[in-house]
Amino acid sequence: MDPPPSPSRPRPPRKLGTFLRFAPPLLDREELLELKDTLDSGWLTRGPKCERFEEACLRELQAESTLALSSCTEALHLGLRALGVGEGDAVVTTPLTFVSTAHAVIHAGARPLFCDIDPADGNLSPALVREFLDAACAPGPDGSRIHRETGLRVGAVLPVHYGGFPADVEGFRGIASECRLHVLEDAAHAFGSLAGGRPVGSRALLRSPGPGLHALAAFSFYATKNVACGEGGLLAGPETVLAKARILSAYGISDARRIWGRYAPRGTWAYDVEELGFKANFTDLGAALGLAQLRRFPEMQERRRRFAAIWSGALSGLAGDLVTLPEEIPGTRSAWHLYPLRLRAGRLAGGRDKAIERLRELNIGASVMFQPVHLFTYYRRALGHREGDFPQTEAFSASEISLPMSPANPVPLVEEAAETLRRLLLDMAG
Repeated sequence: MDPPPSPSRPRPPRKLGTFLRFAPPLLDREELLELKDTLDSGWLTRGPKCERFEEACLRELQAESTLALSSCTEALHLGLRALGVGEGDAVVTTPLTFVSTAHAVIHAGARPLFCDIDPADGNLSPALVREFLDAACAPGPDGSRIHRETGLRVGAVLPVHYGGFPADVEGFRGIASECRLHVLEDAAHAFGSLAGGRPVGSRALLRSPGPGLHALAAFSFYATKNVACGEGGLLAGPETVLAKARILSAYGISDARRIWGRYAPRGTWAYDVEELGFKANFTDLGAALGLAQLRRFPEMQERRRRFAAIWSGALSGLAGDLVTLPEEIPGTRSAWHLYPLRLRAGRLAGGRDKAIERLRELNIGASVMFQPVHLFTYYRRALGHREGDFPQTEAFSASEISLPMSPANPVPLVEEAAETLRRLLLDMAG
């Protein structure tokens, strides 16, 4: 039994009877039926169900064209290659992301150039990108930018829609137009996000920045994402670019869209290889999960929004003093993939890391999204970065806790967890 409260001593936090998992997928009979249908078909890899899934995503995103792939990492990688960004190029991106964003740039043969974030939403700041391009680059003969230190042409800007909160795509389109850049959006968290009333990845938001320039968006269907296929990704954008990515995704084989049909009664064994491609196709097994998830997507998104309201409602009395709550920027709608709570660590005994440790002891799963990419050993060694290079990113990461948002979690358990977190923070603040 809790001790009685007093004016100077709030109720202590109480351990939940059930562990609140951080990001379990919401799976039900729908997924089982779709998987059984796929197994009964006798075709497991990329095939007709992948095409149905691409069409369903195209409708959901209001996109021009879509290509389902093995991961969002491959969507980024092949997106860059299809745009012609590679050896001799650099790509401006954010250090507040999962390493796959920067890894994809390097795997494409280019070099990531990091810029700092806007602490209001954790997204890459167009103002800082423009400042960087003006200070660190020289104008090229065609209006592009040449990075003075490396001599590389800046071929693209790669913003991340952090946590599902849409980045300023219009700001980046303006920079891309002026500096002759492609735009490739890392929308791994943003399936379901809206900007200006349009879905991230839509034809309306992926307008060309200028002649010969393109805009693409890459999505993730990893097990923890808003649409969970276990693994998988999607590239959205103009078909002229995706046609190239489609061939690259299937070893460079021509007519890659219909490879699965070669084993059909009227199929043919003959094909050509046009490019040095990769093995990056999606599967009908993954698409089966995705099709079932998309049918429940509005319901799952409403549950995420409800959870965001529960966390914010419980913690609103601590805002400004102990925490900073995540908020949607006017004119946007977050997919609420993450609930990135930021703590005023100096006000809490033991700081952010101790808070996460105590949350786990109280049966609440939590994580940090993300550790700054530039401070990992590989990026220190490969690019020469050190602590202090991107202070807004480092401060954001050092204070951030991502709270459970999965619609698979029961509402009463999230409500109990939110109250437990509120008591914990008051307890840690003394």
